[in-house]
Parts: sequence; structure tokens; C-alpha cells
Amino acid sequence: MHRIGIDARLTYYRRGGITEYIEALIQELPALDQNNEYFILHSRKDRRNLAAGANQHRVACWTPAHHRFERLALAVETLPLRLDLLHSPDFIPPYGPMRSIITIHDLNFLYYPQFLTTDSRCYYNDQIEAAVNRADHIMTDSEATRQDVINMLNVAPEKVRTVLLGLSNHFRPASDDQITALTAQLNLPRGYILFVGTFEPRKNLAGLLRAYAQLRVDLRDAPPLVIAGRRGWLDEEVYQLAAALHLGEHLRWIEDVPYDDLPTLYSCASVLCLPSFYEGFGFPPLEAMACGTPTVSADRASLPEVVGDAGLLINPARPDSIADGLRRVLTDSALAADLRRRGLERAAQFTWSKTAKQVLDLYNKVLD
Repeated sequence: MHRIGIDARLTYYRRGGITEYIEALIQELPALDQNNEYFILHSRKDRRNLAAGANQHRVACWTPAHHRFERLALAVETLPLRLDLLHSPDFIPPYGPMRSIITIHDLNFLYYPQFLTTDSRCYYNDQIEAAVNRADHIMTDSEATRQDVINMLNVAPEKVRTVLLGLSNHFRPASDDQITALTAQLNLPRGYILFVGTFEPRKNLAGLLRAYAQLRVDLRDAPPLVIAGRRGWLDEEVYQLAAALHLGEHLRWIEDVPYDDLPTLYSCASVLCLPSFYEGFGFPPLEAMACGTPTVSADRASLPEVVGDAGLLINPARPDSIADGLRRVLTDSALAADLRRRGLERAAQFTWSKTAKQVLDLYNKVLD
């Protein structure tokens, strides 16, 4: 029996894809592995207990996530646990004698440093080299990110493994009653164009807004554009551009959509558009496909791996390419129906059980 730690402190501080990844692994592992003991590291401020399995134990940690001294402080806190292996899903491992696996979700901070705040850029840049040198093995969410880690950080290929992420069965087509209720609540028509994500530069909202303005010139009855998510880094310029384009009532911003409402929000849309310059994985297209909504996504980084042939790929650097992708889905009913069918089939291939099996296989490889 081995003692395995999973660092789940970030789940208290931040919602999003990494948090979903951490929580899904913790939930799936007990059914797959009854031979090892798991120690789930929580923030001391977190009142939840993610360690629900019989062989899982909750550990409260004083060390905050993303603290400049966290590698040393967390090493001191975990030393009494006598861990054989620690998985750091947010990629910053502590010092210590235990073996280490890290997950690198993306290298956005190296690709687009101008899209980060100064504090965030300094934090990640100062830590990444030490993290990859310390780790016994590295996981990435996509083959695109794996190649980035190998090429940009000079890591040996055999040290990096791609483990694609899963998708909760929470995401499925909504009922007509659910759609009617949500559109009434938000005062929205059915069939809008949808973006879901953080309002930050790498998501290329500026390109989407310019593309939508162009689409409205060519397609006067184009549906509204709904931008749903939360505010992020350096988002002020996006609001200024939206005002300059005079999109008025055709543009809706919706912040902090409840998780329970997301499947219905996707199901109400005619098309989801994610024109990001860079994504380590990209949940929104996968979630949209699972809800039966066609997708238009950037042809960059991991997105082609996620979407496959079940969505349209566009050049995010060209607003006319984005506009053309949207126009094709909105005006070609046969294409839209085909994308819905293929999207549902594609999304069904991504499960957290499959992800957890591959993660457990890597745990055993490193431990052996």
C-alpha cells in the first residue's frame, strides 16, 4: 500500500477547468483503486470534505495556493504524512523526499506574457523551470500542450504524457421547459450566438466582437451575441471596443452563470464560438457539443484535438474567418444538424472515468 497525496487547495480559491479536473479525479479514484491510501490536501479555510472515499483522508493545510513561499511551506506541512507520491494538479510541487507528478494544463504565460498581470507572470515564470526539474513525471491535457512542454521547456519526451480530460454527464441537451424558463429569466431569445469563458485577452473577445459586427453587416437578422463568464485579467479594452462598435442591444454580457444553468445556456444557443488564441484543453466546445450545440472554434493549440471533425475551425487572427464560420452555421440548416449529431457523438468519448484510469496508471508507473 502506497501513500498518495493530491493537492486540492486550489479548489477553494478558484472555480474553473483545473478545479473540475481535481474534483473529478478525487471522485473517480476510489472506484478504481482500493489498494492505496489517498491524502487530499485542502485549504484550511475550505469547509468541504472532498475525501469521500473509504481510502481517502482529508488534510487541512495552512499554506495558501500561489503563495511565493508555498514550495517550502507545503513541504513542511506534508512531511509528517510520509507520502510516497504527491500529485500537484496546479503544477507547482513542494520540496520534499516524495516522488512527484505534476499536471501542466497550458503554457499561456510563456506564449502570451502580455496577456497576464505582472504578478501572475512573475509567479509562473519563476516557478516553471523548478517544477519540471523536480517532477518525476508530467501530465498534460492535450498533445499540443505536451509538445509545448517538450519544445519550450526542454523536457525529455518520455517524461511527459498526454491525458485528455473528461466531461461530466451534467452536460446534456436541456428540455424545452428548461429552455423556456432560462430565456424568460435572462430576457433572451432562443438561438443566440454564445461565448463562454473568462473575459481576458487570450480568449480573443476583441476578434469575436469585430467578427460579430462584420456578421451583422452581411446578415442583418443575425441573432444576438451572448458573452457569458467572469471578468479576468486586462479586460477593460474589450468593454471599450464593444462600445466603439455600437453593438447596443445586440450584445449581452452575463457574468457568473450558475453551474446548474450552463447546460441550458448552451442548449438555447444556435452556435458556440470560442476563438481563443491559446487553450490548454478548452471545455466550452466540449460542453456545448454534449448539449447538442454546434461549435465554431479556433484552429490553434488543443482545440482541434477536442473538437475533431465535429465542429468548424477558424483562424482566430482573422475576424472575417470567425464571421464566416458563424455565418455558415446560422444559414446552413443541414450543416448545423450534422454538427449537432457529430458533436454529441464526439463529446461522449470524453469521460472522467477514462481520465482517472490513465492517471492511476501513471501513479503506478512512477511508484513502481
